[in-house]
Amino acid sequence: MSNEEYLKDISEIKNLMNKSSRFISLSGLSGIMAGIYALIGASAAYWLVTTYSNSELYLDGWVFRTAMLILFLVAFFSVVTGIVLTTRKAKKNNEKIWDNSSKRLLLNFLIPLIVGGLYCLIILSQGRYGQTGGLMLIFYGLALVNASKYSIGDIKYLGYIEITLGLIAALFPGYGFWLWVIGFGIMHILYGTWMHFKYDIKIK
Repeated sequence: MSNEEYLKDISEIKNLMNKSSRFISLSGLSGIMAGIYALIGASAAYWLVTTYSNSELYLDGWVFRTAMLILFLVAFFSVVTGIVLTTRKAKKNNEKIWDNSSKRLLLNFLIPLIVGGLYCLIILSQGRYGQTGGLMLIFYGLALVNASKYSIGDIKYLGYIEITLGLIAALFPGYGFWLWVIGFGIMHILYGTWMHFKYDIKIK
């Protein structure tokens, strides 16, 4: 066998090992849609707060509860869209949607995310609203970095960006909302677009 054939065989073996240990069917379009949902939700929440509460939130007020409902809907639609588009991509590539690699991915993603969500609820219950945007970004970034070991490795770079934005928000809590918009909205759209053209569309 020639050197080129050896290299080709090694490359195929590497790809097979990578597929067996990593869930690589994540859809770039789901990132784009998550960013769009975040921008729509942020716009609605911003209008709600500035119109009805003079930019102040109260834990027992209807404005706060509505803002939390908007945040929940953003997360819900992002998750549902991600599942639908990722499942479609996996079927298209004849790959399993629920196997050991996807289970490891989900577990490593959810642990930091759930811990961060609970911590944010504690912070909110104490009335420290200005810190929640930064905390959401930091824990979400940690979840992405943690999950990248079992998926497309490139998602860790988005995680690093989210963590950086979260730390900046911690330094300047007055800008937490806008940094949240950048992290969950704009960065998702930009990164999802890049991932879509790199992995979803085969450019030769």
